[in-house]
Amino acid sequence: MDRPIYRQVPLQPITSKPNVQVPKQLNTVQTPFSQHFNQALSHETSQLTISKHASERIEQRGIQINANQWDKIGLKVSEAKRKGVNESLVIVNNAALIVSAKNETVITAMNIQEASNQIFTNINGAIIIN
Repeated sequence: MDRPIYRQVPLQPITSKPNVQVPKQLNTVQTPFSQHFNQALSHETSQLTISKHASERIEQRGIQINANQWDKIGLKVSEAKRKGVNESLVIVNNAALIVSAKNETVITAMNIQEASNQIFTNINGAIIIN
C-alpha cells in the first residue's frame, strides 16, 4: 500500500505587497443631490411656442398676457408635462388657452367670455393661474 502524500499549505499566501499609494480623500465639500436638483429646477426656463393659429386668435380677440403670466404659464406647463399631461386647458384672469404640454406649444386662445360657453375635449389636465 502506498502512503498518501500530504502537502503543507501556508495559512497566508506568500506574496509581496506592491507599492500602491492609496489616494487620500480630498477635503472637498459635497453638496447633496437635492440641492443640485432644486437648483436645476429653478434654472428651468420653459419657453412656450405660440402657434400661428393661437397668435392670430390672441391678436383678433385682444387678449393681453404679460411676461410674468407667460413665465408662470410656462413653468406650470413644464410641471404638468413632468406629471404626464399631454394636452391642457390653461385658464388665466382674462383668457383660456389650449396648450400642448408635450410640445410646449399654445394651440389656441380665447377670451374668458368665449371659454365660459365651451366644452373642452381631448385634454387631460387643467392649469388655473390667478
